[in-house]
Amino acid sequence: MSRRPHRVEAPPAPAAEITARSADGSRIHVELHGPKDAPAVVLAHGWTCSTRFWDAQIRELATDHRVIAYDQRGHGLTPEPGPGGYSTRALADDLEAVLAATLAPGRRAVLAGHSMGGMTLMAAAARPGLREHAAAVLLCSTGSTRLTAQALVVPIRAGALRTRLTAAVLGAKAPLGPVNPVSKKLLKYATMGAGSAPDRVDACARIVHACPRRARVGWGQVLAELDLAAGVRELRAPTAVIAGTDDRLTPPVHARAIAAALPVGLGLTELTGVGHMTPVEAPEAVTSKIMELAVRYVTAEAPRSATAEKEDVA
Repeated sequence: MSRRPHRVEAPPAPAAEITARSADGSRIHVELHGPKDAPAVVLAHGWTCSTRFWDAQIRELATDHRVIAYDQRGHGLTPEPGPGGYSTRALADDLEAVLAATLAPGRRAVLAGHSMGGMTLMAAAARPGLREHAAAVLLCSTGSTRLTAQALVVPIRAGALRTRLTAAVLGAKAPLGPVNPVSKKLLKYATMGAGSAPDRVDACARIVHACPRRARVGWGQVLAELDLAAGVRELRAPTAVIAGTDDRLTPPVHARAIAAALPVGLGLTELTGVGHMTPVEAPEAVTSKIMELAVRYVTAEAPRSATAEKEDVA
C-alpha cells in the first residue's frame, strides 16, 4: 500500500443531503453520492470522526456505486444528543433510521464501519433493518469488548492501572485545543502508524479536533464500558475484517477475536505498519475490499422515488 504523500483535495460534493429521524427523534445528517440505481454502500465512521473520514472511499466508489455516508450523533453535521442519548442502542437506532431513509424495502448494500462505526454494526446485528439491508459487512479497526483492557495507547504493562488510565483517556474532558505540531504528534502516536504521510496525519487531526467535546466525552465513556460480543455472533451477513498491525486503540487481538467468532466470516486482512485510521492511512486497501464485497454480494437495483430521499423537515 502507498505511503507517499497525496494531494489534498476538496471534499466530494454529495448528490443530495437528507436528514434521517432516529427512534428518539434525533436528526441524523446523511450524504448521498453516486448514481441512485448503482450497487449501494453504507459508510459508518468512528469516534471523533465524521463523513469526511471516508472522503477517499467516496471519491473512488461514487463513480459507479450509490454511497451513503452519515454523521454519527454529535459528530459532523448531526447534532449532539440530549441526556441519555449516548448508548450502543442509540448507535443501532441511528443506523436503522439511515437504512430506512435511504434504501428501498429489500434493497441490500455493503455496510462498512470503522472503529465506533464497526461497533454500530455489531450493536445493530440483530435488528430487522440491518438484516433486511446488509448484503455484506466490512469491519475496519474495531473491537467488541475489553477496549480499555487491551488498548496500547498508555505505554505501560497490561493490568488494572493501564485499564483505568485508558478509560480516563477515553473520557477525558479536557479540550483538544488547536491543531499544531504537538497535537498532531500525539494523535499520530495514539491512532496512526509510524509511516503515515504528514498530510494524512493532518487530515485526521483536523477531523478529530472538530468533534465537539461533549460528544467526544459522551461516546468515550460508552466505549470504555463496551460489550458487544453477543452482537458479533448475531452478525449473520458475510463479514470481512480489516485491521492495522500497529493499531494502539483497537489492537489486532480484537480483529482476530471478531473474525474467529463471526457466523459467516470472510477472513481477516492485517495491514502491516498501519495504525487505527485504516480508511485514511490505507485508503486503497479499504476501498478495494468494499468494491470486492459489492461485486460479490450486491447487484444494481432500481432507485427509490424522489420523495423518499428528500430532507425530513418534520
